[in-house]
Amino acid sequence: MVEKLQKIWLEGEMIPWDEAQISILTHTMHYGLGAFEGIRCYKRKDGKSYIFRLKEHIDRLFDSCKLTLMAPRFSRDQVMTACAEVLRANNLEEGYLRPLIYIGDGAMGVYAPNNPIRTAVMAWKWGAYLGDEALKNGIRAKVSSFARHHVNISLAKAKLTGQYTNSVMAKREAKLGGYDEAIMLDATGYVSEASGENIFFVKNGVLHTPDLSCSILEGITRDTIIELAKDEKIEVREGRCNREQLWLADEVFLTGTAAEVTPVREIDNRLIGPQGSEGIVGPITKRLQTRFFDIVRGSDNSHPEWLTKI
Repeated sequence: MVEKLQKIWLEGEMIPWDEAQISILTHTMHYGLGAFEGIRCYKRKDGKSYIFRLKEHIDRLFDSCKLTLMAPRFSRDQVMTACAEVLRANNLEEGYLRPLIYIGDGAMGVYAPNNPIRTAVMAWKWGAYLGDEALKNGIRAKVSSFARHHVNISLAKAKLTGQYTNSVMAKREAKLGGYDEAIMLDATGYVSEASGENIFFVKNGVLHTPDLSCSILEGITRDTIIELAKDEKIEVREGRCNREQLWLADEVFLTGTAAEVTPVREIDNRLIGPQGSEGIVGPITKRLQTRFFDIVRGSDNSHPEWLTKI
C-alpha cells in the first residue's frame, strides 16, 4: 500500500495530497489513453539524492504523448523541475516518481479532441518491487498465456495506461499459480518481456535480450544494463529468442525502474543455470547488478550524465 505523503504536483501547483482529485468523467479513466513514467530517486554514498536518468524518462513520456497525439500544456523542463520539487516537498531522500499525462473531463465517447490534457507528478516511498529476497536470490517465473500486444494493435514504444491491462492479467495469472512474475511472448510466439520488466539471459558468456521488434517497451534500465555490459566487455546480442532458450540459459534476469535488476532462478518449473549450479544467481547477473547499484546508490561516478541531483 502506498503511504500517503504531503504534496502532489497537479497542473503546475503543489497541492495537498488529499486534494489531488479528478472528475469521475475523466476521459482517460474511461478509455485508457494516458501516458506515464516510473522514475526512481536514490540516496548515494555521498549523502546526496539523485534522480536516475530523469531526462530519458521525461523524453519517453513526451514521446508517448506524440505517438498518441496528446499535447501537454507543460514543457519537458517544467515536468522535470516538478519531479525534483515533489521530492523536496515530501522530504523524500529516496522515492519513486510517477509523472502522468492524461485526458481530462469534457466530451465523452472515444473521440474527444478538445478535452484538456492534464499533467500530474506524484511520489511515494517504494522499496524493492519484487522484494529484497528477490534481488538477492532470484524469483520464480512462468510463461504467461497472455501475449504482449502486437505492434499493429498497440504502440509498443509508448508507456500508456490502458496498455497495461494484459500485464495486470498476466501478473494475476502468475501469482495465482504460485509464481512471482509472468513472462510474456509476443504475438508470433517469441519472448517479449515480463509484466513490467525487460528480460535478459546469458548463454556461454554472451548477454542476450529481445530486440525492439519483439513488441517490447524500450526500457531505460534495459538501456542502462546494455551500456554497463559494454563497459564490462560483455558481448550483447539483441534479437529474437524463444522460451526454450530461456529454459536452457545459464542466467536470466529482469530489468526495470521498479524491479531494478532482479535475477530469475526458475521458469516454468525449470531451474535456470548450467548443471550443478541450477537456481543460483549467476556471475554475470551479479556483476551487472553490483555495477547498477553502485551507480545509483554507491560511489561509481562513471556515468554522471545519468544522475540529476536534487
